[in-house]
Amino acid sequence: MDKIVALCKRRGFIYQSSEIYGGLNGFWDYGPLGVELKRNVKDAWWRDMITNHDEFSTPPGAPQSFSMVGLDCSIIMHPQVWKCSGHYDLFHDHMVDCRACQARFRVDHVKSSECPLKPSKHPGEHDKCQLTEPREFNLMFKTTLGALGGAEDTAFLRPETAQGMFVNFKNVLDTVRAKVPFGIAQAGKSFRNEITPRNFTFRSREFEQMEMEFFCHPSQSFEWYKYWRDRRYNWYLNLGLSREKLQLRDHTKDELSHYSVGTADVEYAFPFLEAGEFGELEGVAHRGDFDLRSHMEGKLVRDASGNLNPELGADGKPKYPGSGKDLMYFDDQTRERYVPHVIEPAAGADRATLAFICQAYTEDHQPDEKGEMQERVLMKLHPKLAPIKVAVLPLVKKDGMPELGLGIYRDLKSAGIPAYFDQQAAIGKRYRRQDEIGTPWCVTVDGQSLQDKTVTLRDRDTLEQTRLPADKIVDEIAKRLRG
Repeated sequence: MDKIVALCKRRGFIYQSSEIYGGLNGFWDYGPLGVELKRNVKDAWWRDMITNHDEFSTPPGAPQSFSMVGLDCSIIMHPQVWKCSGHYDLFHDHMVDCRACQARFRVDHVKSSECPLKPSKHPGEHDKCQLTEPREFNLMFKTTLGALGGAEDTAFLRPETAQGMFVNFKNVLDTVRAKVPFGIAQAGKSFRNEITPRNFTFRSREFEQMEMEFFCHPSQSFEWYKYWRDRRYNWYLNLGLSREKLQLRDHTKDELSHYSVGTADVEYAFPFLEAGEFGELEGVAHRGDFDLRSHMEGKLVRDASGNLNPELGADGKPKYPGSGKDLMYFDDQTRERYVPHVIEPAAGADRATLAFICQAYTEDHQPDEKGEMQERVLMKLHPKLAPIKVAVLPLVKKDGMPELGLGIYRDLKSAGIPAYFDQQAAIGKRYRRQDEIGTPWCVTVDGQSLQDKTVTLRDRDTLEQTRLPADKIVDEIAKRLRG
């Protein structure tokens, strides 16, 4: 993991936020390559959910055809949204403090009753230091609206993107004439005041989510839950995560959130975890009718029989009233009115990006120009995710090679293919440079190119070199990217 973090800094994938001031824990900046990689991850998700979706055909494994639309909702919402959703009261972790060093930890990150900091970083008698009793810590970031700053002006940065899709359910129904089943997708920033952010970008205080809320008939909800659970697992496999490091795990009953009647996590074996441990990439939750009912009736809680009903205050009225709006669905074919059930695949764009980086990092040994074996570091990123698809490399900076290379580079850019032009250093070093940032293909312009207008196309993973006409490079790369 140390090597991966070092590569991310060295090559411009990820930097520590505010590094020149010592950094800010739990916040990260994406560099020139990292911003492209993360954007490609989000684009791949958006294409799968929205752009490439055919609402007139039934995908394999789906109960029927369905439509998909997208939204982009505000980060700050009406405070009542978070009270009705349960976040205001329930969105917390349990924390403990060390009495000696005042360090704070999440309870589930502590394996004993003693401070987990190393003795060298701990003042006093480390072996006798006891932790405080656990207590709740709300994870939402508070902010203030307007200039007065009173209690009534308190608002929150959203801890998830989901609620924006629920409160716009009726708007979507009315504006695009959506029919159940259908999905609403959104990607955007969320904020959680994590007690102990750690493990590079895996647990951060500012992060980006890719969430989809799928509205369906209650009688079909478990079929849709299985469909989306399997489909989301396969999405990661198709983009390069290995089956040996990826798992789909169903939650046990005691793990389920208050709203969930079934949840499965897509998990990855990150290198910072112990052997056999997995970290969550995405949760696929069967939320029942909890969300739409909450925003109609107010905050819901489960009674002794397991039924969800509005939480009542001391006066016998709903503690946090809902909007009072009718968020039920009317089927004009069957004449049935009902509250749709929701299936929610919720993925972390930052965690997915980190998983693809960890999976891609590879070390092997290849001969250099002198035939001596040298260690090679390469990032085996899926071509659809790679920040740069092609590097164009003139063998030398003379004899017309740079000019021919620039022509190929510009043709690639004009076709919308991210390309890079490099004529500095020995060709072997330039290959290694591109291997290390995950560029799938290199185009080499050499002496033969000036004679017959052909160039060498080199594959990052196999090192196979193919001779092609220079004017066919764009078509060949586009074909490989479609494959």
